[in-house]
Formats: sequence, C-alpha cells, structure tokens
Amino acid sequence: MSNKNFDTLIIGSGLAGFTLALHLAHTKKVCIVTKQSVDAGASSWAQGGIAAALSTNDSPSKHVQDTLIAGAGLCDETITQYIAENAPRAIHWLIDQGVHFTSDQNNETGYHLTKEGGHSMRRIIHSGDATGKAVQQVLIEKIRSHPNICVLEHHIAIDLITSDKLTSHATSSHKQCFGAYVLDKQKDKVYTFTAQNTVLATGGASKVYLYTTNPDTATGDGIAMGWRAGCRIANMEFIQFHPTCLYHPHAKSFLISEAVRGEGGLLTLPNGERFMPWHDQRAELAPRDIVARAIDFEMKKRGLDCVYLDISHKPTDFLKKHFPTIYARCLELGIDITKEPIPVVPAAHYTCGGVVTDKYGKTDLNNLYAIGETACTGLHGANRLASNSLLECLVLAQAAGNDISNQTPQSLPLVPDWDESRVTDADEEIVISHNWDELRRFMWSYVGIVRTTKRLQRAQHRIELLREEINEYYTNFRVTSDLLELRNLVDSADLIVRSAMLRHESRGLHYSKDFPDTLPVAENTVLQREAS
Repeated sequence: MSNKNFDTLIIGSGLAGFTLALHLAHTKKVCIVTKQSVDAGASSWAQGGIAAALSTNDSPSKHVQDTLIAGAGLCDETITQYIAENAPRAIHWLIDQGVHFTSDQNNETGYHLTKEGGHSMRRIIHSGDATGKAVQQVLIEKIRSHPNICVLEHHIAIDLITSDKLTSHATSSHKQCFGAYVLDKQKDKVYTFTAQNTVLATGGASKVYLYTTNPDTATGDGIAMGWRAGCRIANMEFIQFHPTCLYHPHAKSFLISEAVRGEGGLLTLPNGERFMPWHDQRAELAPRDIVARAIDFEMKKRGLDCVYLDISHKPTDFLKKHFPTIYARCLELGIDITKEPIPVVPAAHYTCGGVVTDKYGKTDLNNLYAIGETACTGLHGANRLASNSLLECLVLAQAAGNDISNQTPQSLPLVPDWDESRVTDADEEIVISHNWDELRRFMWSYVGIVRTTKRLQRAQHRIELLREEINEYYTNFRVTSDLLELRNLVDSADLIVRSAMLRHESRGLHYSKDFPDTLPVAENTVLQREAS
C-alpha cells in the first residue's frame, strides 16, 4: 500500500475494534491492523455470553449491584451505571447486524438467558457455548465487505508515534498521538501509519503466564505501547484466573466453561476424592477466585500437574446438547466427558487492569483511545463479573465512535520513516524463545494465584535481567514479531508485579499471604511513567 494515512487506525481485531470500525466507517476511512489473521483474537474464544438486563424482572440497577459486589469495592459506579444502562441497546445492535443468539420461546425476550457466577438472575444472552465466535463471524463478514474499512492481517504495531518524539511538536504542552510504526510480518518491512485518531484494542496480557485460556495473541501489546507512550496504567495486579483450563499437551489454551460446574461437575483429586468441600461450603459453586486458589493449593501441596473435573454422571444426551464444543474438543484429544473426568488446571483468563480511560475510551494522550480488555475503565474493579467483558467492548466502542465522529479533522505532521540503518539481523534468535519460556514460568510460580512479597521480589529481579537482554536485542538487531511480543510481555509483567507490590492487602483477585486482610478503604493502583 502506498497510502498509509487514515482517519482512524485501530490496532487489534477483537469485538471492541470491530464494533468501533463499523460505527465509524460510514463517515471515516478506517484501518484495522492485526498481527495474525483477523479472527485470531480472544473475542472469538469467548464461550459464555453477554450480560444485559433484557427481561422485565431485571434492571440495569440490579446489573450494577451485582457488578459492584464482584468488583470488591473498586468499581467506578458512574462507568458501571453507564455500561449497564446501554447494555440492552448494544445487544439489539448485534441482533440488527445478524447475530443469532440461542432462542427460547418460553422467555418473554424470545432468547434463552442463562445465569453465571455472581449474577443474581438470568441475564446472559448467548449463542450455544461459542458466543464470541458467533458474534465475530458476523462482524468479520461486514468488516471485509465495507469499502471504507481496510484490514491488514499479519501486521504488528511496534510503537505509537507521539508528539514528544517529533521535533515540530516536542515543546507542546498536550502530548498527542499521530499513529504507529507497524511491521509487515510477511514482507519484513516497517511502515509508518499516520491517523487522526489511533485506537488500542489489542486485548489483555494473559500470555505472560504459563497456563492461560487465551490465544497466543494476548501479549499485552496495547497496554505496553500505551505505557511506553506515557499513559497511566491502573490495577494490573488483578489478573483473573479461571479455575478450569483443559490440561493436555495438545490442547494449548482450551477453556472448560464455568457452566460445567454450574450443571453439576465435581472437582476431584487423581484418586477420585472431592476436595472443594474442604475449602468452602459452596464447594464447586464457590466464586471462581476461591475455586482457583483451592485447586492451586491442592496441586502445590500434593505435587500434582492437574486436578479433574467430572461430569460423567450426567446423561450423555444432556452433555452433548449443553456442551457441544467442549464435548467435541475433548473427544478430539481422546477424552470422552460422558465416561471420564476432564484434567484441568487454573489458567490466566482476563486482565482487569490496563490503560486508564474515560467513558469514551480516551487516554491521557490526545487522539489516542483504548477499548476492550486493553483499557481500565473502572467497570471490573478488583474482579470481573462474568460476561461483562464482551459487553464492555460493545458499549465503550460505541461511545468512542460517537466521540471520534464529532471531532474536527486536523492536519498531521510529517513523520520520519522507521530507521533501521544501524541494526543487523539477530545472531541467535533462540535467546528470544528461551526468555519467553522463562518469563511465563516464573510469572506462574511467583506472581500467580497466591502471592508473597518475596515471590514478587524474585519475579522483579528476573524481569530486570530479561529487560536488559531484550533492550540489547531491540537496539542492535532488526525487529521481529517474536521480539516485539516478548518486549511487550516483559513490560506487562513488570506492570503486574509493580502493581502487586504496591497493594498491601488482599482484595478480589489479588491474594497475598503477607497481607491476607482487606483494608477498609478501596483504592486503585495507578502507575505513571517518569518523563524520560
């Protein structure tokens, strides 16, 4: 492409980015940059559904109350109210786009509404057990066919282009974003993308951990780029661990839905003995942070690689009907869930913190937005309520779209091309894969479900050593996709550890053995990068 100038540059191809693109495309020239194929993001992996007060016996205020309780005192009530009130409208927009949700003619809404942990009533609209995929497939079709939307697959953003890096704008009091440098992975060439507005919609950072329910794309790219550009980052210590990720050498990152426990699945040790009643009177139906800690405790205590989730006592037809995706995937790997238990481990699932934004997705930099899991809006607080994540993507993307649409276009400065005149090809790229593996293992061991100050200090020390090696690579060698992702993962890991060390209490998803109590006043953990 010769023209690398757009009205809006969206980095990421999940539900947030797609929703924003479709809202803008009728008046704006939009470019979506995604580092793999357009359907490779975490949104497509979402099994559960989308929370919204759709029935007459429900209300946004009830939805708000459930969210506030789950968030353990840290939710922003104004943002939460805004998202809950706009939830039904967002759902109807998806239906208008052609998304088919599971129907139920006995329900006044015409749709089947399910209930998940933390919700006081049934309000989760879904498409079988593969809601994210159903939604993404419809939106991808619309994205690909829209004349004003350009989709560039296998392109990874390197860094944002900000005013303080440009001679002509270096003295400006208001820091501004003008686009990003982007690596075309297939051509191995770096391009300069300029835009009136740039949007970080790259998802979370769960790939920083050894076990995760997320795809390989979840490397904290947007959070790290926002941090390096000077944005505030908040609440990164709150990483939601899902209790049950399939444990199998070929399964990679496959989630076993919470609904399996909701329908009677039992957690057992290898000998078949249940253990959840020892940890909580609600047993398998305890909140997911309690279940995750219990599994972690039993695995560490007994030296286990995994525990087991058994729902084989339910009728075969019931399991095939309610969990078709889970049944099929397990069967592919030689596990028949109708006859035997499923091996599971806890896994990093959702990043509750991120780039600080307002209710329009605006960050600390002019013309830079962050939406979806990349952002910290205040909705999730210290623990995300189930099925609020896709909802946040929809509502905040629409809000960002309205804000961008009302802006007056401005002239963009001349931005220098990427300079790689003083670098060479890397001599031993094996270093990158070794560092990647090391990072994920020590983050799992030291900054996982249960933390101590000593463990956090150990992790911090190792992060500093990794950063030195990565900076040497970044300075001396041509950038590669693997190097960029590792760099972003290390930055994200650093933010998680620093945030965790600042929180001298246990709250929500952050549990410290050194500070087991919860403080009377809830405060956000906000990190601000020192000016270089």
